[in-house]
Amino acid sequence: MTDVQQRRVGASGLLVSAVGLGCNNFGRSGTVTETLEGTKAVLDAAIDAGVTFLDTADGYGAEPGLSETLMGEALKGRRDEVVLATKFGHSGSKFDYPGAKGSRSYVRRAVEASLRRLQTDWIDLYQLHTPDNETPMEETLDALGDLVREGKVRYIGHSNFSGWQIAEAHFVARERHAVPYVSAQNEYSLLRRGSERNVLRAVERYGLGFFPYFPLQNGLLTGKFTRAGGPDDSRIMRQRPHLWEDAPWDALDAYQAFCDERGITMLEATFGWLLSQPALSSVIAGATRPEQVRANAAAGSAWTPSADDLAAIDAIFPPAPTAP
Repeated sequence: MTDVQQRRVGASGLLVSAVGLGCNNFGRSGTVTETLEGTKAVLDAAIDAGVTFLDTADGYGAEPGLSETLMGEALKGRRDEVVLATKFGHSGSKFDYPGAKGSRSYVRRAVEASLRRLQTDWIDLYQLHTPDNETPMEETLDALGDLVREGKVRYIGHSNFSGWQIAEAHFVARERHAVPYVSAQNEYSLLRRGSERNVLRAVERYGLGFFPYFPLQNGLLTGKFTRAGGPDDSRIMRQRPHLWEDAPWDALDAYQAFCDERGITMLEATFGWLLSQPALSSVIAGATRPEQVRANAAAGSAWTPSADDLAAIDAIFPPAPTAP
């Protein structure tokens, strides 16, 4: 087993592996993990490598809920070895539960369905996938707090909140003595540093743990792609070639040179940079093959950047302008 570090999620008592597994590929058409066999192979490899923080959502899969369903089957006998996170209430969700997606009725229907699909009695981290501007935040927090008190959920988090929404959620929970959110999940990578403007500042200020999604930018920050192309079986080359065509190749070439000078891979550099960021609890990276998740696990502890290294990376990928 790789020695994957455990980190606290913000000021909470929740511990997660510093390298996590994004489970949005489970049940995705055209991948080896669209089947139970492929999903189980990746999950077993992840757990055996020390990657025990698993993040999914009720909408992931070729049909809504399929990722959770496959995981429920694949995790039989190993549920106690993982920290299981899922999400509900995506703004584009196809579930027809009654009420707005942050409402008490919707939350209750969504969690019961996820528990059935995951074949578990509890969810370690239950996250609101996108903000619901139709429902008072008080109602959503009260509904989630009920789930915590019932033992169906251990901790709650949110995804895609802005800085001001993070602040509002903190103060609403404090004023009502409610169960607070402990984590935030937003897009963040060397190629997408917008969360630095206010989200990461709010995360630090209010004691949340942070999970970046798309941390490897679909593989562009792993070294697998060059100006000449990339793996034919990759999602980018098969389904999203515009990401490769529009990539900032001058910066990526400079980044590769930075890695070569230090004798590290781009994957190791990317994990090292991410894990050096304040408040970051786990790098949630997707995988469709066991060797990918094992490589991610190893990369998580391969290299720790110095202050000079971080400055050099900032020169290649400039930080987001700081909000006033």
